[in-house]
Amino acid sequence: MPLSQVIYFEEQAAGIGKSAKIVVHLHPTPTNKEPGPYQHSKYSFIKMSFKEHGQIEFYRRLTEEMTQKRWENTPVSQPIASDSKTGRTRAVGIVGIERKIEEKRKETDKNISEAFEDLSKLMVKAKEMVELSKSIANKIKDKQGDITEDETIRFKSYLLSMGIANPVTRETHGSGTHYHLQLAKQLGDMLQAPLEERGGMMALTEVYCLVNRARGMELLSPEDLVNACKMFESLKLPLRLRVFDSGVMVVQLQSHSEEEMIASALDNVSEKGSLTAEEFAKLLGLSVLLSKERLLLAEKMGHLCRDDSVEGLRFYPNLF
Repeated sequence: MPLSQVIYFEEQAAGIGKSAKIVVHLHPTPTNKEPGPYQHSKYSFIKMSFKEHGQIEFYRRLTEEMTQKRWENTPVSQPIASDSKTGRTRAVGIVGIERKIEEKRKETDKNISEAFEDLSKLMVKAKEMVELSKSIANKIKDKQGDITEDETIRFKSYLLSMGIANPVTRETHGSGTHYHLQLAKQLGDMLQAPLEERGGMMALTEVYCLVNRARGMELLSPEDLVNACKMFESLKLPLRLRVFDSGVMVVQLQSHSEEEMIASALDNVSEKGSLTAEEFAKLLGLSVLLSKERLLLAEKMGHLCRDDSVEGLRFYPNLF
C-alpha cells in the first residue's frame, strides 16, 4: 500500500483480551489503483494488530516515514528499489518498515547469543586459572624446604589475589552438613591471616566480601557462610562465630582476648578524655561497627559510661 494514501494514523491501547492496534486512515481509492484482493471497500481505514509491544516500534517507524515523505522522491513506476552495490531488493512503505523491524530483532538475538558465548568462555578461563593456582599451591608444598619463608608468604599472597586454589563447592562435596563441614575447614585456613592483620576480629559482612572475592565464579550464599561459620568451634578450629547483644555477627580468633579488647577501649578513652565510635575507629583502624561494639562491651562491663545527646553517642571513663 503506498504511504501517499495515508491521511493520518492513531494508536489504540490494548485491553482485557484485546491486543494493541494501530488504525491507519486512508484517502479514497485512486482510479489508477493496481489490481489486488479487493478493488473497493466500504471502510476508509485499516487496523493492524500487534503482540509483545510491536506496535511501539512500528508506530515510531511509520511516523518517521510520514514525516520525511520519501515516497515523493520515488518514481511511481518504481515502487520497489534495488541496492546496486549488494544486489538486494529494498522494499519501501509498510513492507519496508516490517522488514527493518525483523532485521533489528535478528540482530538483537545475534548480539545476545554472542554475549552468552563470551560469558561461557570467561567461565572456562576462570576454571583454568583456579587449576593453575592449585598447581602452584601443590608445588609450594612439595618444595617447602627449598623455598624461604618470605617467598612462601609472597606466593600465598599471589594465590589469594588469584582466588582460592580449590574452592569447596556443592558439585565437589555434595550438600548439607558434609558440604558445610568442608567449607568451614577451608574458611579456617583462609581467614587466619586476614584476622591477625585486623586485630583478631572481622564483621561477618567483611568476611563475606573477602571470601567471595577470592572464590571468583564459585560464589557463596550468605546462608552457607553463616552455617559454615557456626561449625568452627565443633571442628576445634582457631576461629569462632560471635554474636553481640546488638545482633552484629563477627568472626574472631579463639586466641582473641576479650579482656585485652576491653582494656584497649578503656585506655584509649581515658587517654583522650572521651571518644565516639567514629573517633575510636580512626585510632584503631577498624570499622565503625566493630569499634562501637568494643565500646559497648566495655560499657557493659562497667568500665565506661555514655553521654547520648544531639551531638551523638560519646563514651567516657566510668568514675562512679
